[in-house]
Amino acid sequence: MDPAQTLSGGQNSNQILTDLKQKLANAKLPPDVSEKLQDDLSRIELAFKTGEFTPEVDRQVTYVNFITDLPWNKSGQDILDLNRAKQILDKNHYGLEPIKARILEYLSIMILNAMKSQIAKQPILAFVGLVGSGKTSLAFSIAESLGRPIIRIPFGGLGSALQLRGESRVKSEAEPGLIMRALKRSQVKNPVILLDELDRITESARADIMGVLVELLDPEQNMAFLDHYVNFPFDLSQVLFVATANNTGNIATAVMDRLEVIEMPFYTDEQKIVIGRDYIMPEALKNAAIDPRFIQVDPEVWENIVRPLGFDGGIRSLKRHIVNIVGKIARMVVEGQKGPFIINEQNIAQFLNT
Repeated sequence: MDPAQTLSGGQNSNQILTDLKQKLANAKLPPDVSEKLQDDLSRIELAFKTGEFTPEVDRQVTYVNFITDLPWNKSGQDILDLNRAKQILDKNHYGLEPIKARILEYLSIMILNAMKSQIAKQPILAFVGLVGSGKTSLAFSIAESLGRPIIRIPFGGLGSALQLRGESRVKSEAEPGLIMRALKRSQVKNPVILLDELDRITESARADIMGVLVELLDPEQNMAFLDHYVNFPFDLSQVLFVATANNTGNIATAVMDRLEVIEMPFYTDEQKIVIGRDYIMPEALKNAAIDPRFIQVDPEVWENIVRPLGFDGGIRSLKRHIVNIVGKIARMVVEGQKGPFIINEQNIAQFLNT
């Protein structure tokens, strides 16, 4: 074999084979998976020796790499501290007291089950409400509370169940599904997986995708979830699924049976002023590397920031307005203005893109 020969990725074949053998030796795989990959590795090695560098060899290398990268037996250590979880929820979310209380109850059951080394069998939390009402950020706060990585899977426009479950490798263009890719990215078998905007699936694929969701969210079935690309059952029972939707009208009844729907509230102007002033503005200034001591927003102008174009029950537009304000201030700083920067009723219009 000519050691200069390479696959399409440009790597030397000797190095590829060495790396694959090392990965397979170090990976903690189920016995049947390990045996199958050893066979694949033997075929790859034979192809290298005979100089048969075909697209199929490339695909086999990709497959072995993907399977060995999955966290078959690697779980992250949960942070089981309810007081810490409460502090994180209060830090990240103003108000929402009934919702935060329900999340803490949910986490309490997880903690009690963890003390007995068992997995809590609870319905999947599904936050339902307007765009910008804080659904997605609540899921991120749950992950932060537990110390788990979170992977978001957007369902908006999802057009095939194969995007979730993967495609069989008999197809040359086959890829693993979004669930297995999420696990590979998280590198643990117990991440938080956010199923975002379940109601926005394309109508043509709705029935098939809902069928996969029933399996994913059922603790009696997801212990052996089969991705067509992986072609070995994977235990998803330790994954904490969280869902969001704008409404439940397009979600199948069988999926709804596995969800606990938590309705997100409308924010009043008074609540949005507090959220904007105490949560969004400090975060936007921090992201822009601007010292908050140089910014002064007169209390009277917050109503203009909160409602420049009429009523909006969510906070997404509020965040956009505040980010725009901070962006204008950032430009002033870079152009040499020293501040302090005062935003008042006389100049607020120049800071708002309305």
